[in-house]
Amino acid sequence: RAQIPVEVQCQEAQLVVTVHRDLFGTGRLVSAAELSLGPAACKHSRMDPSQKTVTFSAGLHECGSTVQVTPDSLIYRTLLSYDPSPGSNPAIVRSDPAVIPIECHYPRRDNVSSGSIRPTWSPFNSALASQEKLLFSLRLMNEDWSSERDLSAFRLGDVLNIQAEVGAHSHVPLRLFVDSCVATLGPGAGTEPHYAIIDFNGCLVDGRSDATSSAFVTPRPRQDVLRFQIDAFRFAGDPRSLIYITCHLKVTPAEQSPDAQNKACSFSKARNTWAPVEGTRDICSCCELGNCGRRPA
Repeated sequence: RAQIPVEVQCQEAQLVVTVHRDLFGTGRLVSAAELSLGPAACKHSRMDPSQKTVTFSAGLHECGSTVQVTPDSLIYRTLLSYDPSPGSNPAIVRSDPAVIPIECHYPRRDNVSSGSIRPTWSPFNSALASQEKLLFSLRLMNEDWSSERDLSAFRLGDVLNIQAEVGAHSHVPLRLFVDSCVATLGPGAGTEPHYAIIDFNGCLVDGRSDATSSAFVTPRPRQDVLRFQIDAFRFAGDPRSLIYITCHLKVTPAEQSPDAQNKACSFSKARNTWAPVEGTRDICSCCELGNCGRRPA
């Protein structure tokens, strides 16, 4: 049978790309050194001389891969690059560079991640007429909020538009809250160093810092959507440019009035006070105290 030039295995935590060195079916074998994976140009992990194959193994978030979150799937994308080395005569070109797109599709589970943003799902504790799975998403959006942002790279001075959303087929209307968001240099909220963006059950504490305009966007487009903006930042004294943001999302019935444990509060520097997206102003008073009562388990 015909040799498949590129085979991809989408495994649970990594993708495995096997490349036949007769990449173009011409009989000319490409060199392993001419192949790389992803924007980070990761090198191969092993070679099989007998099969004339080169294999790349990489974690789903490694080598500069990107991830798109859809209502049904997580789609990880990366690139296999072929960059031919110059021959002995640099004036002669015998092959062109090539880029082969690679995708791995995974069905949505209870926990998903989106690039450097990693939402974790909170169980819906209020009684529903029927048990169902709530689909939470947390996405970087473009400037006018019309679609997901294609690029995840930011410069200092940029503003990050972040949209949290929950999807449910229940007839019970839901209101979404972002309980907390923590920025770290590694996956997970427990790593060091860390920086709290949202804390105390919905206080956008980053907006309390000097020279920031971070805030929740009001009004909401819908009760099951919550938007907020944060000014781009980096950790001082650390050369790493990738920042992970871990957020805890939760919902209440839309008819339930916001309170100190279920709120979305921003700090207004012009008025020197905290203000909620909805509800009475007093539910935000605990943000200044740094203690809003019981934390979620």
